[in-house]
Amino acid sequence: MSSLIVWCVYGLLVGTIAKSIVPGEENFGFWKTIALGVAGSYAGGIITYLLGMTPLQPAGLFMGVAGAVASLVFYKKLLEK
Repeated sequence: MSSLIVWCVYGLLVGTIAKSIVPGEENFGFWKTIALGVAGSYAGGIITYLLGMTPLQPAGLFMGVAGAVASLVFYKKLLEK
């Protein structure tokens, strides 16, 4: 249960950072921000792991934000169609 809470907090942090990086106005609520942040940080975490780094390094946070930005851009493209 505690790991789920940690992932939600991390997803909120990473999702908020991603929303501030990606241009445009998003009317995402709290839960969508967490969901996109967790999805992106999970993808970024997998890439970080495959590169031989641990998620607790600064590169892990960077890849989490990069993954969240990618998921946010992908989600916005889906909404445009």
